[in-house]
Amino acid sequence: MRSPQPLHAELLRLLRDEGALSRAELGDRLEVSRRRLLAELERLIATGYAAEAGVATSRGGRRSTLVELNPDLRFAAIDLGVTSIDVAVTNGRLEQVAAYQESADLRSGPQAILRRVDELLAKARAEGAYEQLTAVGIGVPGPVSFRDGVPVSPPIMPGWDRFPVREYLSREHGCPAVVDNDANIMAVGERQAGAAHSVDDFLFVKIGTGIGCGIYQEGNVYRGKDGCAGDIGHIQVDAQGPVCSCGNVGCLEALFSGAALAREATAAAGSRRSPVLAERLTASGTVTAKDVAEGASEGDATCIQLIREGGRHVGGVLAGQVSFANPSMIVIGGGLAQLGHILLAEIRSVVYQRSLPLATRNLPVVLSELGPRAGVTGAAVLASDLAFEQAS
Repeated sequence: MRSPQPLHAELLRLLRDEGALSRAELGDRLEVSRRRLLAELERLIATGYAAEAGVATSRGGRRSTLVELNPDLRFAAIDLGVTSIDVAVTNGRLEQVAAYQESADLRSGPQAILRRVDELLAKARAEGAYEQLTAVGIGVPGPVSFRDGVPVSPPIMPGWDRFPVREYLSREHGCPAVVDNDANIMAVGERQAGAAHSVDDFLFVKIGTGIGCGIYQEGNVYRGKDGCAGDIGHIQVDAQGPVCSCGNVGCLEALFSGAALAREATAAAGSRRSPVLAERLTASGTVTAKDVAEGASEGDATCIQLIREGGRHVGGVLAGQVSFANPSMIVIGGGLAQLGHILLAEIRSVVYQRSLPLATRNLPVVLSELGPRAGVTGAAVLASDLAFEQAS
């Protein structure tokens, strides 16, 4: 039984994910009449989305012609972090033809950040990566109205509230654009080409400057009514805890995130509870999550304790999500995933301990396979999905 997607979108996604296929194979896979399929292919070839690609291997009669995505299709994929910009340009098969990554301060505002994105894409164009973009996908680290293409009151993105990101990118690059939360695009990327490949029900937990959760249900991202489903970073963990960037007290993000871990590590260094962190603080004036990870790998007890405490907080919140949603997998990603198996083991332990056995007996909790590439991979998928749905 075919899905309710338009035939042209199904067809183009199949060519994206599988590569060149014969007309006979496409007809078999899509379960449509030959007449309808040929008419749709003729239209997509005429409009520049698909192209003929030689002759297929014989299946016993007249050999069918292969069809592929137009090699000139190009998608821009952008993953904005609080301290970084990742930009990639891909072909229709989502293979990167250009990629750039650099440090940035998202708090400098949307005009400055998006202007830099424009400059990086102009550089890719000048280097021959594309002539015209087919669509743009972007992820941002805050709540997003997916319907409107704008961030909404993002706690760690001052100046971005209601900025028309989708409209800006579409106008500047002459193509459709899609805007989503960074945890969602990472989840999309991980399902396309990572640990959750083809898994229909899973949680992707992004732990970085902020904490968010991309939710997959029945093969689709679940965004909720207004687009902010999965904002687990602002679930209260400790009513007596520190003030969060959202203005509330004791949120998960306030207790364990890049900023929270740096705060606790700095205190441990200042009190000399951690010789490793004290040495790093003396040498550079600051300590970071990376210092904690390196200290833990050297056996520093305080660094290990900080990671385990963070894992317990995350695991406690995820145990609630497991009881509520009953996912078939949990994937841990984002910048703090570099804390590795100490963090992962603590999250697993708490999830397995606090959730019912029926929900956890076949529940893998794993690290992201794509790592820092999850965001741009997912942004490219969303850009291509948008373009294929609008193909005419």
